[in-house]
Amino acid sequence: LSRTRSGLRLLRGVRLVHTHLNNQPLTQDDLTDLALLRLDLIVALGVGKDGSLRDVYMAHILSNPIQGRTTVEFPPCAFHSFQLDCQQFIQSLEQEIVRSNPGLREGVREGRALLVSVSTGNAASEEGRLQELQELVRAQNVEVLGCITQRLGVIHPKFVVGSGKMKELAIRALQSGADTLIFDQDLTPAQVRGISEITDMRVLDRSQVILDIFAQRAHSSIGKIQVELAQLRYLLPRLAQSSTALSRLAGGIGTRGPGETKLETDRRRARERIQRLERDLES
Repeated sequence: LSRTRSGLRLLRGVRLVHTHLNNQPLTQDDLTDLALLRLDLIVALGVGKDGSLRDVYMAHILSNPIQGRTTVEFPPCAFHSFQLDCQQFIQSLEQEIVRSNPGLREGVREGRALLVSVSTGNAASEEGRLQELQELVRAQNVEVLGCITQRLGVIHPKFVVGSGKMKELAIRALQSGADTLIFDQDLTPAQVRGISEITDMRVLDRSQVILDIFAQRAHSSIGKIQVELAQLRYLLPRLAQSSTALSRLAGGIGTRGPGETKLETDRRRARERIQRLERDLES
């Protein structure tokens, strides 16, 4: 689904209609898919034991969370009496999302971030780090739309946050118009890939933000080479992942500086550039 209406940060343009045996309603997995994939609608057609269609179960994303709820289910309706103008309904839903979030405008693609902090230790220390990250991000003229925190016993090896928090991230991004997730923790290449594939967003960590600041403040030729070299060395293992996060390196925070046009997604080109920069430093 990554190519379908990619980057609009509204609904996906896809409706999922499937059948449930024994006339079962929508499951929690259905609602999770609805949220994470930003589906227009999800519909389950309940099938009776005799194979006939019984009830229709439908849900959509809420334009604004209500007491922690991010999706809403309609009461079941008999299949033969179910009527819905999907085009009109979805258009109205997207308009309501925009009305509920004045900062959300089609065409806003960069510079709007959600900050994420996952803690296994002292809460006060993590709060201080998150405040510092906010200042670093704002110094890059990026609007901070909100901060999401979670305390875990063990960091999730693939997504950093838990599955429920990942769902919240996807919904918050949709509702706020965020295009970037910035994690206070350093992420592995596999984590960047896993998170970006789920959220379809640019994913950065603290180190990449700091490198971005150094890139903007480098003035001497040696300084510019050193910063570009550091950026490329940092990104090379992430280029190998071919992730959504790096397919979005068209500009913005995390890609600025003297070498931004050289941050190729091709590993061979990146290695060649690193070798050239190393020779330049030696000379």
